[in-house]
Amino acid sequence: METPPTPSEAHAEIAGPGARLRTVLLLGGLVAVGPLTTDMYLPALPAVGRQLDASTASVQLTLTATLVGLAAGQLVAGPMSDALGRRRPLFAGLGVHIVASALCVVAPNLVVLDVLRVLQGLGAATSTVVAMAIVRDLYEGSAAAGLLSRLMLVMGVAPILAPTLGGAVLTATSWRGVFAVLTVLSALITAVTARSLSETLPSRRRRSGGLRQSTRDYATLLRDRQFVGLVLVAGLAMSTIFAFVAGSPFVFQEHFGLDEQEFAVTFGAGALWVVWATQLNVRVLRHRTPMQVLVRAAVLATTAGVLLVVCGATGFGGMAGVLVPLWLTLFATGFAMPNAPALALSRHGRIAGTSAALLGAVQFGVGALVAPLVGVIGTGPAAMASVITGGLVVLLAVLLFVVRPGQQDEPAGL
Repeated sequence: METPPTPSEAHAEIAGPGARLRTVLLLGGLVAVGPLTTDMYLPALPAVGRQLDASTASVQLTLTATLVGLAAGQLVAGPMSDALGRRRPLFAGLGVHIVASALCVVAPNLVVLDVLRVLQGLGAATSTVVAMAIVRDLYEGSAAAGLLSRLMLVMGVAPILAPTLGGAVLTATSWRGVFAVLTVLSALITAVTARSLSETLPSRRRRSGGLRQSTRDYATLLRDRQFVGLVLVAGLAMSTIFAFVAGSPFVFQEHFGLDEQEFAVTFGAGALWVVWATQLNVRVLRHRTPMQVLVRAAVLATTAGVLLVVCGATGFGGMAGVLVPLWLTLFATGFAMPNAPALALSRHGRIAGTSAALLGAVQFGVGALVAPLVGVIGTGPAAMASVITGGLVVLLAVLLFVVRPGQQDEPAGL
């Protein structure tokens, strides 16, 4: 594996111990752009359909459009950040996001809104992939996993708070006002980042060669069995979260009869288990390697998932019978979420942006596939449990037979 640049090479003012909190806050703001973009306007979906005279399915495509933009954008932004440095692609992407968000305010119909949502996703993708690449520029191994655990706090909390923030905005304005607020938030994040974040990729470490070099870099990544396996593990871990988000409203409101307030508390409690695990992971890493934590988390999550399927299919224990194994599954997944990406990114430091791009594209691509899958299978506990556990079984198989934790090797080609 490569040794990352020393703090002096990657700007000691960013990597130094005294600036770690600032780094977390800055990168956390960048990572939050994606969840805010996808989730902040969710409470306004019915209003969008009414005003633009569109069906529910058509309006939901605006969410899919954003996920497509987020996945595709990372595949482009990653190689660009390896070739041009982190700052230039970052601020270009944020500029696209700000303009697209502002135009959403005046979108005349759903087709235009869909196009603008794709552009929003493309812009937000840059902030996500660059934030992940900066982590690899500055840290490796347990240190990178620790910082990613802090960023996972943002990724866990932002999707919960974003709909709440959107709902608060809707009490004072229309759905168009949600996009106006998103425009302002994106502009503020851009301004703070421009002032506080220095370049972390020196010119001598940048890639050249354009599209041909990017193709070779992606080919190098795809030839690395363990990298591909770890990326799949990270994507399948995220599938647990997406299945929970997509299935829980139907399970707890329609099946178990909770009202909106009760569901909000139940949903928030589940998300807090993920957040708690990602933060506890930092302490666990003082005594275990990221791979050791990942293996144990995968086994625990899969075991809890099997129990969830049994309780969901038989009705054993009622709602508590679903909640307890579900929360345990989410808790275990919270340990996998930072460690799999950290291990993957540690393997190809010279093309950290491209590595982060492929990682992010797989994660959001899995999300785009899993979210509708829950609804296709059904709306009851067994459907959600089946999708969650199916993903975890595949995750464990990939980890054991593709990654092969006991056979860590050096990446070839870099």
